[in-house]
Amino acid sequence: MTLTVSGSVASYKAATLARALQRAGAQIRVVLTAAASRFITAETFATLTKHPVLTDQGWWQADGQIDHVELADWTELALAAPASANLMAQFANGLADDVASATWLATAAPKVVVPAMNSHMWQAAATQRNRQRLIDDGVTVLTPATGALAEGYQGQGRFLEPAEIVAQLAQLTAPTVDLTGKRILVTAGGTRERLDPVRFLTNDSSGKMGYAVAAAAQRAGATVTLITAPTALTVPRGVTVVPIESTQELADAVTSRFPQADALIMAAAVADFQPLTAATQKIKKTADNDELTLTLKKTPDILKTVAPMKQADQVVVGFAAETQELLKNGRQKLRHKHLDMLAANDVSRADIGFNGDNNQVTFLFADGTSQQTPVASKRVIGERLIEQVAKLFAKK
Repeated sequence: MTLTVSGSVASYKAATLARALQRAGAQIRVVLTAAASRFITAETFATLTKHPVLTDQGWWQADGQIDHVELADWTELALAAPASANLMAQFANGLADDVASATWLATAAPKVVVPAMNSHMWQAAATQRNRQRLIDDGVTVLTPATGALAEGYQGQGRFLEPAEIVAQLAQLTAPTVDLTGKRILVTAGGTRERLDPVRFLTNDSSGKMGYAVAAAAQRAGATVTLITAPTALTVPRGVTVVPIESTQELADAVTSRFPQADALIMAAAVADFQPLTAATQKIKKTADNDELTLTLKKTPDILKTVAPMKQADQVVVGFAAETQELLKNGRQKLRHKHLDMLAANDVSRADIGFNGDNNQVTFLFADGTSQQTPVASKRVIGERLIEQVAKLFAKK
């Protein structure tokens, strides 16, 4: 979880909040605004969290590492607490003019804002407008408490007590289904087929969807094994990882583990073809070879291999990344692969295609029914998929 602390008299309570979140099991990393550093130091949070604190002074490193993007990718929940009126305005209007707003804008994970300000500032039309805009963007804005303010009088705008914030976060992040005792096998990423020692054939898959599904299954209490092709993603905590590269390696990993699994979710983007032969040395460009002809062969059909192994109590879910005739092609794959469910998504769309943070899928079921999700973050889509898997278990 990333905790963003802004300039407020209540900033000192953010240290207590960080400790309370840690006791609740969260791993915390902190972003401190310039105004917040006048109330509480980065050293305090670094000591509490055992992680470096991101500030405007350390935003850009000499080695070129983009720390705020790395932190945004790592984040599973973004929490701004306390959030001043200024910070809310930055977030609501999509500004990215300091480390806090840039990290927030780059974060695709769920977001929660805990306001803290004078009652007049809270009730101001501009603040309420920004609050509603945040809500419209899918951000959860907790309602500030009414009580004694720093100005010496009573009013609404007081920072919620850390225990209350932790309690509300627990309700917001509680899994909607319970898969305790279930063993879930998830695949992710785009497989690579070697052309020579330095080149390979692959696709544009980032692995984000498969990682989101694995994380959602783990949050639901399942024992999760993630078989993943190379990605730039952080492995979800509590998930066992099996790294692979080629489609054959993926096939071997899946078939050896599938008999012990309760469900297989094939979110990996499998390369459909591979070179008939891979060169043992780098293929050199010379004056004589203006063209290069590749002979390709089909890669193993993993779901087709798994289908005869499937037991009556096992659930198998596939993905279909299509650029045309989404439902027709999806239903054909669902039927031919003997799947319980298939998630079909249109990767030709820029807003939900490969490498994006959002997705929209249509769940197709073996009984002929279907259900389309709205466009949402891949974390949300992962949660919806796991909810459907739980329903499939209930029917077994």
